[in-house]
Amino acid sequence: MLSALGLDEVHETAYRALVSVGAADVPDLARRLTLGEPATDRALRQLERHGLAAQATGRPGRWVAAPPEVALGALLARRRQELERAELSATLLAQEYRAREAEPAVHDLVEVVTGRGAIAQRFLQLQLGATEEVCALVTGDPIAVSGADNEAEAEAAGRGVAYRVVVEQEVLSRPTGVRDLSAALGRDEEVRVADRVPTKLLIADRSLAMVPLTARTAEPSALVVHDCGLLESLSGLFEAVWRHALPLRLGRGGTVATHPQGTGEDPDGPDSIDLEVLSLLLAGLTDASVAKQLDLGLRTVQRRVRRLMELADVTTRLQLGWHAYERGWVARTR
Repeated sequence: MLSALGLDEVHETAYRALVSVGAADVPDLARRLTLGEPATDRALRQLERHGLAAQATGRPGRWVAAPPEVALGALLARRRQELERAELSATLLAQEYRAREAEPAVHDLVEVVTGRGAIAQRFLQLQLGATEEVCALVTGDPIAVSGADNEAEAEAAGRGVAYRVVVEQEVLSRPTGVRDLSAALGRDEEVRVADRVPTKLLIADRSLAMVPLTARTAEPSALVVHDCGLLESLSGLFEAVWRHALPLRLGRGGTVATHPQGTGEDPDGPDSIDLEVLSLLLAGLTDASVAKQLDLGLRTVQRRVRRLMELADVTTRLQLGWHAYERGWVARTR
């Protein structure tokens, strides 16, 4: 608990033991700490430097604990001052950076990031720094960054950052693809599916973008693009893919559950399972793949498709897709 004040576990344990007994000599304290006497003596000397312990007057070798409210209060005050100075330095550096960024040089408009670790770290930074919106294109072959491992996405969405994501159809076929996308939908992210996505892409607040630079065979590298014409082109690419992608509708957690009566579903219309089956079919999955992803039987999926066709009063699946989109069955309501 006191590590934030600069004390490691040994020093904290020694101070707590000294507080509990009030005063002790080195051999007695060493037995309590199950440490050797030299190590105990070093710990006490370190506590003395922090103002947390002192040698008893007139009792050589005996140590007493400083009152916690005084000694720890002083350490806390010192830490607060250090944090305030650090915060001031960060503010000044940010002002200096913004002033320099007002007239960026051409070579400052893009950064080249090389290596899996560096790319993953920069990928997280862009999302953690976003305040309004993150737009992403996700392909089916992650190289340096895996969407399933991206904790920053949940953190940013929890802060109210809006997410618009287009995933490649192949993503739905991953073992955890449907579950991960269900979690994203549960965070009120907007997710759409396309047969193919032209490239991986992340855009944060329309001011920074990240796009791969090298092919799979080389050491992975990426471009971080600042506010410039190239960023506008990447934003235009995302919007074009977004317009032509299909909305995805899934239950939370990647599982399907029937809704009890009285939940507001139309008893004569498609239920939640029907809509999830329909959404995955429109995303390009086969009946067998839908059954596997939603943990349903193949005949159950086929029976539900026939029911949907009856509800839409159509005779082919192509017609079903058109009528489903026209009726808003595949559009996810917030």
